Amino acid sequence: MQSILMEGLKKGLHLTWTLGKVIFPVTLIVTILQFTPVLPWAMKQLEPLMRLLGLSGEAAVPLVLGNFLNLYAGIAAIITFDFSVKEVFILAVMLSFSHNLIIESTVAKKVGVSWWLVIGVRMGLALISAVLINFAWSGGQEQAKYGMAPERQSEPEGWMEIILQGFQTAGMGIVQLALIVIPLMVVMQYLREKGWLDRFSEWLAPATRFLGMERNTSMTLAAGLTIGLAYGAGLMIQAVEEDGVSKKDMFLAMIFLVSCHAVVEDTLIFIPLGIPIWPLLVIRLLTAVLLTAAVGYVWNRARREKRGSLSHEY
Repeated sequence: MQSILMEGLKKGLHLTWTLGKVIFPVTLIVTILQFTPVLPWAMKQLEPLMRLLGLSGEAAVPLVLGNFLNLYAGIAAIITFDFSVKEVFILAVMLSFSHNLIIESTVAKKVGVSWWLVIGVRMGLALISAVLINFAWSGGQEQAKYGMAPERQSEPEGWMEIILQGFQTAGMGIVQLALIVIPLMVVMQYLREKGWLDRFSEWLAPATRFLGMERNTSMTLAAGLTIGLAYGAGLMIQAVEEDGVSKKDMFLAMIFLVSCHAVVEDTLIFIPLGIPIWPLLVIRLLTAVLLTAAVGYVWNRARREKRGSLSHEY
């Protein structure tokens, strides 16, 4: 048990360091840019689009950072602005569908799924979900409270105060990250060592059949659901090579996973933003199940009809 704890702690610290190198400078730079003409100008240009999504112009910053960098960079940007609860929830849903596009689309390409299809599905889900939530939810207008993120009592005066505020916000972001990531990595290491990841794969077998996939796709789904596309890339590629997952099943698995992956980590990291996380998780899971089942049904029906047509011609 001690070796599992030490290995999980080591991986947690390593991941905190790796992600912290992104979060700290991003938070610092965004905080400083708020007090320059550059960021306000860019946000004003995007206000019409953001308004359609139920967001203010500032929301463009976490969306851009989250999509081109990663989810942590997007969250780091969120805590530097004063958003309402509704805005933060919309941003959380959008970023949960669409984040880290470059790396995770590369992973999809490695397992045989077109990167442009992955990006299109994820961006489409993010935009559609934002519009629906904006029109369906009339509440959530109160200002969001960001856990341990320091609240600004007054506008900083002078560059020294601006930079100090940036360092404070960035530093608290790193502490918050470590408190979530390190225990999470310890738990994941325990699950790996005890074989729970393999059991989880077996439990998923009936679900894969419902989604139109064969049983041998369950390991791919287990890897993506538990540790995400980027971190689970090795396990996913190995499952494809060793388990003989078909092109159709891998396509359906990726449709599911681009909608809903790393369900534990990607849900927990939104807790400090002060939003309800259960609806966020339900939205992701329900969207993934319905979308994948629909695509699987259409694909399997088309294949049956094609086989029937060929048989009839013969």
